[in-house]
Amino acid sequence: MKVEPLARLERHAKRLGEIAAVAGKYGLSDWFGGFGYPWLQDRLRSSDGQTLSGLTTAARLRLALTELGTTFIKLGQMLSTRADIVGAELAGELAGLQSNVPADLSGAARVTLEADLGGRVEELFTSFDDTPLAAASIAQVHGARLPGGENVVVKIRRAGIEAKVVTDLEIVQGLAELLEKHSPGLRPYQPVAITRQFRRTLLREMDFSYEKRNLQDFARRFEGDATVHIPRVFEELCSHQIITMERLEGIPGTDVAALQASGEDLAEFARRGANMYLEMVFRDGFYHADPHPGNLKLLPGCVVGVLDCGQVGRLDDELRDEVEALLLAVVENDADQVTESVLRLGAVPPDCARDRLRSDLDDFMSDYIGHPLGDIHVGQALSNLIEIIRSHDITLPPPLALLLKTLILLEGTSRRFNPGFSLAELMAPFCRRMALRRLSPRRLQRRARRFIRDWDRLVTTLPRDVADLLARFRDGTLTVHLDHRHLDPIVNRLVLGVLTAAIFLGSSELWSRQAPPLLWGVSVFGALGYLTSVWLGWRLLRAIRKSGNIDSRD
Repeated sequence: MKVEPLARLERHAKRLGEIAAVAGKYGLSDWFGGFGYPWLQDRLRSSDGQTLSGLTTAARLRLALTELGTTFIKLGQMLSTRADIVGAELAGELAGLQSNVPADLSGAARVTLEADLGGRVEELFTSFDDTPLAAASIAQVHGARLPGGENVVVKIRRAGIEAKVVTDLEIVQGLAELLEKHSPGLRPYQPVAITRQFRRTLLREMDFSYEKRNLQDFARRFEGDATVHIPRVFEELCSHQIITMERLEGIPGTDVAALQASGEDLAEFARRGANMYLEMVFRDGFYHADPHPGNLKLLPGCVVGVLDCGQVGRLDDELRDEVEALLLAVVENDADQVTESVLRLGAVPPDCARDRLRSDLDDFMSDYIGHPLGDIHVGQALSNLIEIIRSHDITLPPPLALLLKTLILLEGTSRRFNPGFSLAELMAPFCRRMALRRLSPRRLQRRARRFIRDWDRLVTTLPRDVADLLARFRDGTLTVHLDHRHLDPIVNRLVLGVLTAAIFLGSSELWSRQAPPLLWGVSVFGALGYLTSVWLGWRLLRAIRKSGNIDSRD
């Protein structure tokens, strides 16, 4: 019988071969990097002609994911949110992944439109531009005009993309299962769990009905806010692979020259955009999770226009409570509470050194005590916090990792519009609102209900669990499994210490009795035993020092 991951990979042998070829291509550059043959190094190039031999591993991985296409680009973008797992360097490199690709043939978009919307393009739109405004790996966007005169954009999923993505997802899932089973070094990074989360996220992003609901939800939440404009959705012209929405006439956030020439107050634009995101996070617990400049537009009157609501984040009440507790503890410089919050939020390994974690977090917070809020870079502070968490092998829940990445990106985008922007100053009122909300009657009532529900569940299940335990004990079927973590190294050191001491004592006896054979009056076996015991003792001491049980500075 075949193992399921292997069977899954075998079904897509051709695509797997393409993946292996690309992986080999980008990995070989290191093998030839030290050779003094420029003609060979010049031939190691990426698909866009970039020389590979001088690139870092992270840069080559980004190029390989780009060449492999949609699924792997999206995988890299998701991993860019998990600096707590892959590290800041790789996360930063993967954040630069771009999915711009050549557009489909003009007829393909029309076929999808007519099949999904049940009418000819000429009947649905007064005009439709076959040349897309933008083309990405999953969809492309076309300009159009409705019979009522409204200018719209039509986002259409690329033809045949679903089958390719499903194939790649099966391959990625099979590889993840094999890696988690056979690669102990990768097991702490939870490849299977990450792949499952990625699969759910990507399949949801490909179903445009989710993005349509996101747009409608954001529009409802900011309905009375004149500083924010969410595109209107034309629901009758939408499907699971088509969204028709209002076309925002403004200046893209990526066009710095046009923004500066607009005459608008860019500092106010940055403040309004960041304030919108903070309202989403701390007021609604539902936020746009991709605040890069290309997803924002400067509309007349310094209004913030929002684009591409396919990637969103959500915070449930429990996680939002924990995030608020963490932020308030940082503001109050309470290292103990910060440590407890991190331990509650993350998946903590059994051997986590909590005292060292508290000391690292205390040092982290001391860097910001007494500094004006305008001098504090929230993005850099969060990056440092994530690095500390990662150094202790603590894994954050995906919703929290996505939130931290969003806040880091938000500050970078805001500073692009206004170099003097301070996210810390803008967050200060939200922190005060958080503190007041934690004492509100509604919040206390919700916590009381949760407390009663938890105790009710415990009281209901405890008698049954105890009865089951006693029944197992009476029948002799009760088994206790003891997991002795890290016991083997301790036993090995104990045996090595006993052996070293025994050899030393035996050698002393041979030396003192001048046991033959002798060399210059010294017992040969006694001298060899002394040397052996010294060597074993040195190895034992070095092993103890490496484990951290003896301070190497002593």
